[in-house]
Amino acid sequence: MIKIRGILKTAQTVQDDLRNGLSTQKVAEFKQFIKSSVETIERLCAEAKTTPHNLPRRSREAYYFLKGIDLGNLPIASSQATQTQVASISIKNIKAQQNTILEKIFNLASTANPNSAEIQQLAHTLIKTVTTIEKICFNQQTTPANLTRSSRQIYSWMKFLTDEQNLQLHLISTYRVRQIAQEILNKHQQTSVKLTTELTNLAGLYKGKKSSTFAHISISEGFINASDEVLQALVKSVLDGKSQDSTRLIRSFANSEEYSSVVLMIDLIAEVISENPQGKFYNLDELFNKLNYEYFGANLVKPRLAWSKINTYRKFGHYEPARDRVVMSLTLDNANIPEFVTEFVLFHELLHKYHGTKWVNGRRMVHTPEFRADESRFKLYAEAQRWLQKLASGES
Repeated sequence: MIKIRGILKTAQTVQDDLRNGLSTQKVAEFKQFIKSSVETIERLCAEAKTTPHNLPRRSREAYYFLKGIDLGNLPIASSQATQTQVASISIKNIKAQQNTILEKIFNLASTANPNSAEIQQLAHTLIKTVTTIEKICFNQQTTPANLTRSSRQIYSWMKFLTDEQNLQLHLISTYRVRQIAQEILNKHQQTSVKLTTELTNLAGLYKGKKSSTFAHISISEGFINASDEVLQALVKSVLDGKSQDSTRLIRSFANSEEYSSVVLMIDLIAEVISENPQGKFYNLDELFNKLNYEYFGANLVKPRLAWSKINTYRKFGHYEPARDRVVMSLTLDNANIPEFVTEFVLFHELLHKYHGTKWVNGRRMVHTPEFRADESRFKLYAEAQRWLQKLASGES
């Protein structure tokens, strides 16, 4: 599989430029940069006798993002004041604060049933830290969407954990990873190795370091719903080295909706334009009213509805129970996307609100048989599924 260096950084830089708006003097240069970047990716793939659709997942999504930019409708910064208002904000010591929180989580995860008072103290720390960051943004007349990339990544992860269920699942998963890692070290008679493990908001799937005296394992938050088999594959890849079986298990889960839903949830926390249901092409209020009447007997209480600030290419919507909010991917607010496709994604997220979450053996289940049965009632279910598969594969 071909790997193209710099593609993720390019996509992130472009996303930041689009978020802040372009000066009229830079529009032509920006357009040329996008065209050149896309052409370079396609040329490198052609030379390797492959296509961009076969790139690693993150690189593939970055390519789709760059390829899908509407160069005829770029956001223009109207004035210097606007540029100042949306300037990126870096939060001082935010990484140190995250490390302190990760250490507390690791210590709490030494047992399957951590002290409830200590969990409450951790929750209070998370809420206080997040609130402070939001206040800093408010005082500068902006939002967390305008944090620098690293600050935004950490803020979104902390905000994700302020939800009680997310924090509970995170602690359980950290405990499971810690136990699996310790068992492997014990098996290798490496009991003196100092172990640290964490689940956090990573750009990749996992990373780690190991020496004769210490082992550190860092895993993407997207794996909090993973089975012990998948978690074991991740831990073994760090402690014992990669194997075909472990890589297959990891990639299979990373391509699942269970993984992408968590990653998207975190990505969208600071990436919502505003809670305005009116998009450029579709009005979420109107779509909700139609779906509520057709499938819920007009009895479903309307959640908050919002469009994301970013395009996505695997999962196109998310329901946030803590905020009772559905966030829809900007990808679907497009004249080339049939209305029934956008409707179906909204319907899927409304079913999450309607059915809620079930817990089985410490794992969260959202796509129960009842959920899938209701989902299949959508009038154009098969057609909508085919459309979404085409979008995810870059064919549309």
